[in-house]
Amino acid sequence: MNRREFLLSSAAFGAMMLAAPSVFAQDKLTILGSVPNLGFPFFVHMLNEIKAEAAAQGVNLTESDGQNSATKQTADIEAALVQKVNAIVISPLDVNALAPAIEEAVKAGVPVVTIDRRVDGVEGILAHVGADNVKGGEAEANAMVAAFPNGAKIFHLQGQPGAGPAIDRNKGVHNVLDPLKDKYQIVFEQTANFARAEALSVTEAGLAANGKPDAIVCANDDMALGAMEACAARNFTDVKIYGFDALPEALVAVRDGKLAGTVEQFPGEQSRTAVRIAVAFAKDKTEPKEKLVLLTPIVIGKDNLDKAERIGETK
Repeated sequence: MNRREFLLSSAAFGAMMLAAPSVFAQDKLTILGSVPNLGFPFFVHMLNEIKAEAAAQGVNLTESDGQNSATKQTADIEAALVQKVNAIVISPLDVNALAPAIEEAVKAGVPVVTIDRRVDGVEGILAHVGADNVKGGEAEANAMVAAFPNGAKIFHLQGQPGAGPAIDRNKGVHNVLDPLKDKYQIVFEQTANFARAEALSVTEAGLAANGKPDAIVCANDDMALGAMEACAARNFTDVKIYGFDALPEALVAVRDGKLAGTVEQFPGEQSRTAVRIAVAFAKDKTEPKEKLVLLTPIVIGKDNLDKAERIGETK
């Protein structure tokens, strides 16, 4: 190498070194965090935990609110693929409607980790992190049975049709109550789509047609709070109402004796675990130890409020 070539190569090396910080800055990973609907406090908490863990892992986060629309959530995934995100962490609104978009991501080589709602029809999803919602439904029903050892008349408010948690929680409740139907009679059963206002009107209809039940078992807290409002309007304050999600408002109602209990499924831990799995794979292809990570839900009552993940948010 002559002197001229050496000087040119040295200049090129120096230019590369000066450019290096900006190149490395562009190498920061970006993940998509998508939830079904930020109109529900449960999903607000979930996205906040995704955001916190992304920051802790040192990656950028693109946030997606599905706005209760499978079309919107699908479009957000497609936009993220165009932007070449490095991983996707998603709680799908509808496990069937979102399957094509998730399959598209997998085929594009983007690792996908699902939270809370499992998509069984797509091969190649990196991992699923959720609660065992069947066990959660069973725990909820068993808590109600324990409160009424001599039997009970029950209303059952189901979740959104097509949503994995709604399907599994319904299965869990029926696993417990169907063999005991001689003593524990579900006299009214209807979806209220996980929505408080709808649960209020559905419960009002159930009360008008069937009279006062002993207990109301609900597939989430928003519906339990709606059912509580309907019962309070008729002064049915002794109806035992059970929710699912352990939202702060529900925890306050449990503490004050307005709800009999709520099921804690640890959504924050689900979200943080999902982000850690996605980032580890995006960084260096680290495979998760388990493809299916299911946390076991517990029923929160007055006696174990300290076990609730969000007890610190109660007033």
